Amino acid sequence: AEWRLLPLRRGTLWVPQWFAKKAIFNSPLEAAMAFPHLQQPSFLLASLKADSINKPFAQQCQDLVKVIEDFPAKELYTIFPWLVERIFGSLDGVLIGWNLHCLQEHVNPVEYSIVMEFLDPGGPMMKLVYKLQAEDCKFDFPVSYLPGPVKASIQECILPDSPLYHNKVRFTPTGGLGLNLALNPFEYYIFFFTLSLITQKPLPVSLHVRTSDYAYFILVDRYLSWFLPTEGSVPPPLSSSPGGTSPSPPLRTPAMPFASYGLHHTSLLKRHISHQMSVNADPTSHEIWRSEILLQVFVEMWLHHYSLEMYQKMQSPHAKLEVLHYRLSVSSALYSPAQRILQALHAYQESFTPTEEHVLVVRLLLKHLHAFANSLKPEQASPSAHSHATSPLEEFKRAAVPRFVQQKLYLFLQHCFGHWPLDASFRAVLELWLSYLQPWRYAPDKQAPGSDSQPRCVSEKWAPFVQENLLMYTKLFVGFLNRALRTDLVSPKHALMVFRVAKVFAQPNLAEMIQKGEQLFLEPELVIRHRQHRLFTAPIFTGSFLSPWPPAVTDASFKVKNHVYSLEGQDCKYTPMFGPEARTLVLRLAQLITQAKHTAKSISDQCAESPAGHSFLSWLGFSSMDTSGSYPANDLDEMGQDSVRKTDEYLEKALEYLRQIFRLSEAQLRQFTLALDTTQDENGKKQLPDCIVGEDGLILTPLGRYQIINGLRRFEIEYQGDPELQPIRSYEIASLVRTLFRLSSAINRRFAGQMAALCSRDDFLGSFCRYHLTEPGLASRHLLSPVVWRLVAGHTRGPRLSLRFLGSYRTLVSLLLTFFVASLFCVRPLPCTLLLTLGYVLYASAMTLLTERGKLHQP
Repeated sequence: AEWRLLPLRRGTLWVPQWFAKKAIFNSPLEAAMAFPHLQQPSFLLASLKADSINKPFAQQCQDLVKVIEDFPAKELYTIFPWLVERIFGSLDGVLIGWNLHCLQEHVNPVEYSIVMEFLDPGGPMMKLVYKLQAEDCKFDFPVSYLPGPVKASIQECILPDSPLYHNKVRFTPTGGLGLNLALNPFEYYIFFFTLSLITQKPLPVSLHVRTSDYAYFILVDRYLSWFLPTEGSVPPPLSSSPGGTSPSPPLRTPAMPFASYGLHHTSLLKRHISHQMSVNADPTSHEIWRSEILLQVFVEMWLHHYSLEMYQKMQSPHAKLEVLHYRLSVSSALYSPAQRILQALHAYQESFTPTEEHVLVVRLLLKHLHAFANSLKPEQASPSAHSHATSPLEEFKRAAVPRFVQQKLYLFLQHCFGHWPLDASFRAVLELWLSYLQPWRYAPDKQAPGSDSQPRCVSEKWAPFVQENLLMYTKLFVGFLNRALRTDLVSPKHALMVFRVAKVFAQPNLAEMIQKGEQLFLEPELVIRHRQHRLFTAPIFTGSFLSPWPPAVTDASFKVKNHVYSLEGQDCKYTPMFGPEARTLVLRLAQLITQAKHTAKSISDQCAESPAGHSFLSWLGFSSMDTSGSYPANDLDEMGQDSVRKTDEYLEKALEYLRQIFRLSEAQLRQFTLALDTTQDENGKKQLPDCIVGEDGLILTPLGRYQIINGLRRFEIEYQGDPELQPIRSYEIASLVRTLFRLSSAINRRFAGQMAALCSRDDFLGSFCRYHLTEPGLASRHLLSPVVWRLVAGHTRGPRLSLRFLGSYRTLVSLLLTFFVASLFCVRPLPCTLLLTLGYVLYASAMTLLTERGKLHQP
């Protein structure tokens, strides 16, 4: 057939001549879909790129579904990387893609439903992945966008211990830079989906929107439920051909040898595939690889962010020896001098700070993993079940958390505990930690939650989990104590965090399990010489989930020691949670809780007394001006009495839980209360922070500095200079205050002698003038340091007139309201002014008599 160039509304297309006479297309994509086997892949990609700009979003997704259905894998191979980047954004964060981190159902319901249907585990996008998977396609993924420790290891030509990277690294001829991973379509899709949580920063949205409402969060939950099912098996992949399946990714040969950080294991998957003709073979053995890859990618990309030194510290002696041998052998290589490699290694230091959204998604992963692991039946979860034939999914459930998640999660939490700001946003990290510590909350046979007075007891069957995660409970608890001692416990949000941790650790039988685990770790080797020889090496947590399990170790002490040494190194210095050092920290925390309770009560009392302390005339502005400018050190007064009540409730319960966990006596807690009572003066106000008296006045001690930083005590900050020269307040008219100051200064200069003579008289007129024209004595002020006292005493000011109170909005509004009310009673402004003046003279006369009488009774 003859071919001719068919003009389109946008572009041209080569088609058969007989068809060109009848064909009319609206776009290149429609023409390409009419002849899917006749077009070049680049034409299809160009058509999709053009339509992504010109067509609405709903129409774009409909066209993509048709393309996935109609085109063969050969043509879809070219558009797949572009489509993945179009959805999840670029790895450098420049392109935001479909912005899944800000897409919400109640804001954009139509777009939300289209996206969720398209990206569903059983949707069109995953069908495209499986279609390409069946053709054994490979896509390059840059190593430079991997987490820091992994990237540094691969660039050193040292393969990380995770099987996720085995047989996938492609080297450039020069080595080092420009490395790529050869990923199959499923891996490539999951890599982009996972990294978009880190590379794509969410746009500013309302602070009241929950992260769980975003499309990305819901997609993570759907993928976990689909590929890590708590009931049933993993659904088979969608296939374009009837009865066809998507094969597991074939093994590849690395382009050059590696020195591995860990030992290699043969995948259990190959063992099942080689015996697939067996009668007892589980059909799910063909599909477990997707679940394995999903979890490996999630953990590697979300949790593998910390310093390389910390990463190397956890490696086994055998792996370190392999690295040493490799570096010695590579020193004579032509392309990679040892000095350059070592410099690149030591120069690496990743600066990574996870966001709250990142932490919340990791918490969702952990909660689902606990439910996934706890979905094993009791007979399958028992140690004896390892020796019997089990399905790959059952072994996967049993091995997922301890062999892969534990190590990287511990380091991730340590990083967060050490680098997260000391503010209320730490609550996200705290709940992530507490979720991991309580796998019994996600067990199918969990008990109904008990009341606050009777919390549910932790079953003894969880003792192995507590012992094999001892550092998660003990070292991180000590780390939390150090954080809590540096926070403001008067704040309700910080008080709530202390309460949450204390409540979790106070669950009946949990403290005893932790204490038993510490006893097993601290058990001396001399007592157990008769047991098997011990070699504490790092377990391969990141090895394949389907690798054969090592022989069950019945020695509980060995398992605890192996856990601690594998995470902290064999030269670690362990601080027991129930040892004297940690107990000292707990006692300090209990003391601070007691002080914070008194501080909250003091702030509450001050807020309650403040309105009652203002008389009507002081509200009108005729009383002496507030020159202190002080304010409470905490914002409880702005949050209301309900926040004070919550703070007191949280701290009271936290103190009780700490008493139960560490068996503190009532006498110890009572001493803290008595010590606080002795620090309060007769007026019920707290004394100064802890100080010592020096030559130049009071000097803060370390305890006093800590009390000020945390708002437990404070100095009564007060303006000690000339009241006329203090900064203009927000309730004053700036221009009027300056005018009144110039007027009063002129009067004081003109009549200074007369005012001094009047104030020196001994009769009532002299007392009346002294009441209005002199400042309060220094004795009535708060304690000053000797330096400030000498400065103030050297600048004694004589009698003077102050008109600054007339520049206050409050005073002027009060006067206007008074004149307005008087006009309602037919009182003219002049008589009203005379009445106000007469009333104030009577009030001032009474105050003068009271002041003089008070001076007579002073010693």
